[in-house]
Amino acid sequence: MADRGVVGANLFGAQQAARGPLNRYPLWRYALIAGIVALGLLYAAPNLYPPDYALQVSADNATRPVDDAFLAEAAATLDAAGVAVVGAELTGRGALLRVASNDDQLRGRAALDAALNPAGDVRGFVIALNLASTTPAWLDGIGGKPMAKGLDLSGGIHFVLEVDVDSAVGKRLEDEADNIRARLREARLRYVRAGGMVREGAIRIGFNDATDRDAALALLKEDYAAPNYVTAAAEVDGRPGAVVEVDAAQVEEIEDYAIAQNMVSLRNRVDEIGVSEPLVQRLGRDRIVVDLPGVQDASEAKRILDKFANLEFHLAAKADDRPSELEEMPYEGRTRRIQRSIIVTGDRVTNAVQGYDPQTSLPQVNITLDSIGGERMHDATAPNIGHSMAIVFVEQQPVKQADGSVVLRNDRRLISVATIQAALGYSFRITGLSAREAQELALLLRAGALAAPMRIVEERTVGASLGEENIERGMYSVAAGFALVLLFMPLYYKVFGLVADLALTLNLVILVAVMSLLGATLTLPGIAGIVLTVGMAVDANVLIFSRIREELKRLPPQRAIQAGYDRAFLTILDANVTTLFVALILLSIGTGPVAGFAVTLAIGIVTSMFTAIMGSRAVVNLIYGRRRVAALAI
Repeated sequence: MADRGVVGANLFGAQQAARGPLNRYPLWRYALIAGIVALGLLYAAPNLYPPDYALQVSADNATRPVDDAFLAEAAATLDAAGVAVVGAELTGRGALLRVASNDDQLRGRAALDAALNPAGDVRGFVIALNLASTTPAWLDGIGGKPMAKGLDLSGGIHFVLEVDVDSAVGKRLEDEADNIRARLREARLRYVRAGGMVREGAIRIGFNDATDRDAALALLKEDYAAPNYVTAAAEVDGRPGAVVEVDAAQVEEIEDYAIAQNMVSLRNRVDEIGVSEPLVQRLGRDRIVVDLPGVQDASEAKRILDKFANLEFHLAAKADDRPSELEEMPYEGRTRRIQRSIIVTGDRVTNAVQGYDPQTSLPQVNITLDSIGGERMHDATAPNIGHSMAIVFVEQQPVKQADGSVVLRNDRRLISVATIQAALGYSFRITGLSAREAQELALLLRAGALAAPMRIVEERTVGASLGEENIERGMYSVAAGFALVLLFMPLYYKVFGLVADLALTLNLVILVAVMSLLGATLTLPGIAGIVLTVGMAVDANVLIFSRIREELKRLPPQRAIQAGYDRAFLTILDANVTTLFVALILLSIGTGPVAGFAVTLAIGIVTSMFTAIMGSRAVVNLIYGRRRVAALAI
């Protein structure tokens, strides 16, 4: 019977014309395969260089430059603390000091923190744990980087952040206090303005007489009644007064919202930093856990994660404003007075992009507000054209105390006072910032404002979460299984088995190279995906070789090789494509370990198709394609 070939086999160059030489590739195809294998070996090579433990030091609020003198002083500090420095260098973000072990990292960080961040001062330098690359410069220069490994394999950076939920409740009370002031002014009810309204977890309002107090209570109970609020008469500073308290259930709801909003902001910030497969989850009542697997430079992540920054837009003081409604702030060497009431805050920012003023070339931040923020900005600026608007930058600063504890201090800084030339809307720009401040402000606003301040209460590097013994056993089982496959194939398929072993090895090399180039993170589930990929690659070769054996019963060797590859192709393609669809679905809907498994499986399917069909076929062609063959070693 005439062999009519197999439709679609040309996809991998398997089908050949009957009149041409059998089992031969054109030279360009050999060159293509050799080039892919060479690139795979090149970009998999960085994984042979394990990273060094290191300390990354970068300036946060310090004015002292990080230069060679600073680097020498930091190394001397570590030497005095008994921490051996195996390497020190300046990087674009500060100083990098390499040490011998994780224990040296922890002791070195404590020593540098004590020397560089004195008690009572705002944090001047960030000292972060780091894994410093040892990849040769020439390899790094062409984009060769080691594959990132998850926390369950080689560790990473683990943060525990504590959210100041009391601040979230206090902020809500301050907002409600502003609303209450506006309501009382509209109703022409005079209240005592001495001191703040928010005290001891409640809104306390004093009045000159009981008549005004009773009228105010009747007015407030319309909006501040059960079940969310408790409004009652009480004595305030020795005067008749009213107290508005938030119900416990409402307090818990505010706290939950603050945690949820901060988690969203953290995820956005991690995405801006570019960390692959991070973990952000709630821990207990007021803490959030952030795991950053495979992080190579933790200083930038640490500086951004615990940064609380926001904007406040105020109108400058007017001649008829009451002194109690104003505050004074320094600006460009003089004191400026601005209204306490806030037009809009950074919570209403939907996009923020760093740019440069086309006229002055100075840094600026282009701001876009949401619909509510745009309306508020327009309503405030339209009747005040020709008046000035002030922008206040609010930043949280960690301050170390004498006992070693860290407290947070909110610094409010006036960064801009400009004349309103026209009614503002949804888009405008902010100037008066340095390039670094503009970049950070744009990132933080774009990632979303924090609902409440937070601080890092724990930072550590994490080893294998399953324990060293379990990891060793797992890696041993993978190596043992791979070795058994390598032994079985030559025993059963002889020369063709050796070809399969070569293809299988190249498949793993190319898989590692692709994952390294893509920046994928290898996790323990990812290793399971590699094992499955090995099985599928072997299965493809088994299908091909079994088909060749069947064809040998009716065809000469050269024709049997051709028919075996051609007829097994569609079966292999069908099996791998359906599995690839499943992997892509898992990748689109899965997170964490599931996504890690799906990434490895999807890449492994593509590489195994290449090595099992094109790669092994090229080797078989080189062995049998240019000579007369009486029998096959299969």
